[in-house]
Order: sequence, then structure tokens, then C-alpha cells
Amino acid sequence: MTKRDYYEVLGVERGASTQEIKKAYRKLAREFHPDRNPNNPAAESRFKEASEAYAVLSDDSKRSSYDRMGHAAFGGGGGDPFAGFDPFESFGDLFQEFFGGDIFGRRRGGRAGRRGADLRYDLEIDFLDAARGTEETIRVPRHQPCETCEGLGGDRETCPRCEGHGQVQLQQGFFRIARTCDRCAGSGQSLKRACGDCRGQGRVESVHKLSVRIPAGVDTGTRLRLRGEGEAGLQGGESGDLYVVVVVRDHPLFVREGADIACEVPLSIAQATLGVEIEVPGLEGRRKVTVAPGTQSGEVVRLRGEGLPRLNGGGSGDQLVQFFVEVPTKLSAEQRELMEKFAAVSGDDVSPRRKTFLDKLKELLD
Repeated sequence: MTKRDYYEVLGVERGASTQEIKKAYRKLAREFHPDRNPNNPAAESRFKEASEAYAVLSDDSKRSSYDRMGHAAFGGGGGDPFAGFDPFESFGDLFQEFFGGDIFGRRRGGRAGRRGADLRYDLEIDFLDAARGTEETIRVPRHQPCETCEGLGGDRETCPRCEGHGQVQLQQGFFRIARTCDRCAGSGQSLKRACGDCRGQGRVESVHKLSVRIPAGVDTGTRLRLRGEGEAGLQGGESGDLYVVVVVRDHPLFVREGADIACEVPLSIAQATLGVEIEVPGLEGRRKVTVAPGTQSGEVVRLRGEGLPRLNGGGSGDQLVQFFVEVPTKLSAEQRELMEKFAAVSGDDVSPRRKTFLDKLKELLD
């Protein structure tokens, strides 16, 4: 396949300056780079074509040969147009524009320290605080950035091994392989003189006091993430996060079922039979509930919207009031007489039943 003219490939005139050639190449490289065009053979071909053209036209000696002889200057043993050409050098500015970093993904002018560890704090709160929301002050033991050296560990200098790049590079043919510098751990700077307070670590042990807002409706196991409140990073790295795990204490009356709450309320035989209006406990105080005549033990009344707020929105749950009928264990003479009259009117047999279980079993088998 016949190669296109290098000037045509880059879209510049033959008298274009080195800066114009570089600008044209950067534009094409940005457009057709394989990372921006995955699984696109046509874009990859255009990228390689532009790189080859730039390799020749950016070098004064090769460009002069090309201007005199064209592609023949590099064919038939005439040499390799890519010899001595470092495509990665020209990508440095491109990657800065694309990602804010260099070809190895490191951000220029930033710190390449190690991120601090995440921490967990178990916070126990009351049931009603979980229902209404609250704000708690906690004290977390952790490493904090050293104020004396501002988290740097002391006076630093450019790492002599990687010359401040944070990585050392190995050239293998056309490709360049990079690995993290083992001397500065990728920071690009080595410690010249350690800080006396943190002994070069960049952080010190301390107990950190902070306020935590607990949203209404949390349950046991709810995790609240506080960004940057974990362990301080090393060598100026960012801090980890703090995860506050909520533990809700049991309530003496209410049992939780998701966003709903349930409680049991006793009724006397008369109240259950005749019906009555009573007060029942709620999250916001006592409220009146009507008990229908003939209410049976175990029946439930649902109070809409009287439960816990839902964390993900959508209002609140309900309160379930379950009634149970209390049977008196001791009766006065007057109460007993009245109950016997009621039983007689109702046709109930209330005579003492003295037969033992064995007597009943014998009758059943006879």
C-alpha cells in the first residue's frame, strides 16, 4: 500500500514550523488515540500513521532527508524513521489535557502519598432518638496529620532515583514500561530530614472529637459514612473515611418491624365487650383510640403514618396496636355474683369441673 505524504497526513504545509507540526500531531493523536477509540482498527491505523509522520517531521535531520528523497529516504536499508523517536514524550501534554496527569496517570504538582485506612465506630443510641433523629458527639482514636510538618514527614527533596517522577522506566523497543519507584514509593520525593514530632511518618496519634448527625429512621446496622474522618494518609496522602455503625437500644413498649412499630395494650373484659375509648402510647406522646364493642384478644388496630420515618423517603410507617383481654384472677363477692348472673343469662355452664385427666381419658376409651 502506497504511503501518504507525511505533510498531508498531518495536514500542514511543507514550510510549516516545528510548533505547527507538533500542534497538528497533538490534534490527531487526541482524536485517534486507541484509548479513546477502543476496538476501532481505522482509528488505530490513523494514529500510527500520524505518529510515523510526526517521528520524521519533528526531527530536523529526518525531515531534511524526507524533503529531498520522500519515503525512499527510509526504505531499502535507508533507516528506520522511528529510530530515536519517543512517542511517550509527546503524549505528556496530551494526557495532562485528557486526565489532568502524565502518561502514567500521576497528577502533576500533587502528592502521591498513600491513602489512610478507613475506620469503624459503633454508636449506641436510644430508640426514640433513632425515631426522631439526633446529633451525637463522639471521640475517635486515630492518626491525624502532623501539624508541624503539615503531613509531609519533614523536609523533602526530589527523589534522586526517579528524579521526581515517582516511577522508574524501562525501555523495551517501541514500548516503555514503568514501575513505582521503590525509594520514594511513588511520591517523587524522598525524606531529607525527618520531623521530630512525627518521626517522619507525617501523622501522630490523637483522639478526634466530632459531631455526627443521625437521621430519623435509622435502624441497627445502619452505616453512616464520614468522608476524610478516618486515618490520616502517609506522606501527604488523603485521609480514609470513618464509618459510624448505629446500634439502637430496645424500647420497653415498642417492637420495630421495618418502618412500622407495634405495641400491646391490655383491655378488661368489660372494655373489650362493651367498647371504649382509651389512650395508647405513641412516638409523639399518648393518643386516643376507639375500641369497638366485642373486640377479641389479639385484634390489631393500625394507626397510619404513626410509625418511623423511612430513610429513603416516602413518609413514615404505621403503628400497630394489638389488644389482649386480661382475665381477672381475683374477684370480690359482688363481682363473682354479677359474673355468675351474666353466665346464667348467657347459658354458660360455670360449675366446677373436678374430673382429672385420667378420668376423661377413661371415659373416652370406654
